Amino acid sequence: MRIKTVLILITIVLFISSISYCTEPDISAQSAILMDTISGRVLFDYNSQEKLPMASTTKIMTALIGIENGNMDDIVKINKDSVGIEGSSIYLYEDEEISKKDLLYGLMLRSGNDSAVAIAKHIGGDVGSFIEMMNMRSKEIGALNTNFVNPHGLEDKNHYTTAYDLALITKEALKSKEFREIVSAKTWVANRDKNNYFYNKNKTLWQYDGGDGVKIGYTKSAGRCLVSSATRKGMQLIAVVLNDGNWFNDCYKLFDYGFDNYESIIVYDKGQFIKNLKIKDGNEEYLPVITEDICTLPLKEDEKEKIKVVIHLPDELEAPIIKNTKVGRIEVYLDGEMMYTTNLISKYEVKKINFFEKLLRSLDK
Repeated sequence: MRIKTVLILITIVLFISSISYCTEPDISAQSAILMDTISGRVLFDYNSQEKLPMASTTKIMTALIGIENGNMDDIVKINKDSVGIEGSSIYLYEDEEISKKDLLYGLMLRSGNDSAVAIAKHIGGDVGSFIEMMNMRSKEIGALNTNFVNPHGLEDKNHYTTAYDLALITKEALKSKEFREIVSAKTWVANRDKNNYFYNKNKTLWQYDGGDGVKIGYTKSAGRCLVSSATRKGMQLIAVVLNDGNWFNDCYKLFDYGFDNYESIIVYDKGQFIKNLKIKDGNEEYLPVITEDICTLPLKEDEKEKIKVVIHLPDELEAPIIKNTKVGRIEVYLDGEMMYTTNLISKYEVKKINFFEKLLRSLDK
């Protein structure tokens, strides 16, 4: 009887542990999301579509536009309109000459509002034109519930986003090597005579194992806002919390939930062979079709057997066909919901044969 009692107790403990292991985190944010950086799969969602002010997390988009336009070593001459901007500052002074790279580090590590204006004027010619670039880029990314009216995030009723949109913007920005290097830097020494030491305000880099970004923000109306990222076991996650007094700890709870319950699985690799496609009037009768990109998905253990892959290809293609031409699509579904899609492309070039070559081929058959 005693052995049975012990076994029953062990079973109960294991059952309770398994429940807590999968329980979604209890957080205090007004809005939050946890997203996989590669696939964009949402692993946790709380009011993520609510439009809210985002304070200095605005600067993620400012940095992205700054990196995508011009060279990192561009020299920016500071005019008086970029000096003495309200709030956080890297203390730019009129007629100072500073590299765009140093401005970007000052923007993301020290949250310099003056740096944001200097980047905007350098890239856009004026702040208004830069704001147009920010809004256009956000729509391209799919952040449809976001509106920027400034490059730094100071309070304005028409300046807003959602946790979901911020995650999408961050997902896009993290594709950039330069962006990843900037937001993961704990410190930076700028090439200037004074105020040249930038210390990153994002404690995620120190406090969370695998923390590698991204940006903090605070204003009275927005509250404490944090977009953070972390990577473990080949899986990078983005956590966003808006108006959250427990901002860092809540992001860490979201990360723990994601890393504890999901595993990054390769559904198919980049360049993976899918099928030999019949070719009409080509110097080759068949053409190998391969995947254009890798597909990795964060999956729970019980989801791995529920993945379904659907391939869309024509019965045949007509030559000529250029190498790496899109010839079809591959879609990945989980419980009927499409999680990922990418192109299927031609592995080789196939040339069109002339009349005499076709005649010779028919005689050989």
